[in-house]
Amino acid sequence: MEFQEVVRRRKMVRSFQRRPIPPETVDRILKNARRAPSAGFSQGWAFLTLEGDETARFWEHVADPDWHGDPNWPHLMDAPLIVVPLANKRAYLDRYAEPDKIAADLTAEEKWAAPYWDIDVGMAALLMLLTAVDAGLGALFFGIYRNVAALLDELGVPGDYKPIGALAIGYAAENDRPSPSLARGWRPDAEVIHRGRWRGGPH
Repeated sequence: MEFQEVVRRRKMVRSFQRRPIPPETVDRILKNARRAPSAGFSQGWAFLTLEGDETARFWEHVADPDWHGDPNWPHLMDAPLIVVPLANKRAYLDRYAEPDKIAADLTAEEKWAAPYWDIDVGMAALLMLLTAVDAGLGALFFGIYRNVAALLDELGVPGDYKPIGALAIGYAAENDRPSPSLARGWRPDAEVIHRGRWRGGPH
């Protein structure tokens, strides 16, 4: 699939078939995530996957009660693959304490202009979303807000790794429908693209 077509087709899918994903496709999704940029090539990330029946443990912890039987997305929890992208802040602080980076003076969190450990893992998540589209799959990125500590403990995740969210990936169900939020439409280019200087006053 042409790259521009992958970008055009990318959307959040919320209803899935239980159909399993070929192992080689899962591998491609994860390997492409590792191609994301990272500050100082710190690579302070990890990707925890749950497949098939393993996904039930994930949903038992994180699913809001309203998600069960939601008429808009009745097959959200049928996704055959869950990926939890995890960020390791310490990997970045340690990397910038190494001889070739120490001059940047970024060994303390407050010195960073933005939390690049989260940003870099977010870019890895986007590569997984795009790879899923290229493989003929649907995917959803969403935040985790419930029982996070209990989930990580059950899955054996070390304490210095924190999830930035999760991805549900699989073949889209026929009854998948767009989010009602899309009714808002895309903001006009003139509001979000500013060439040379900010145009149109503050927003």
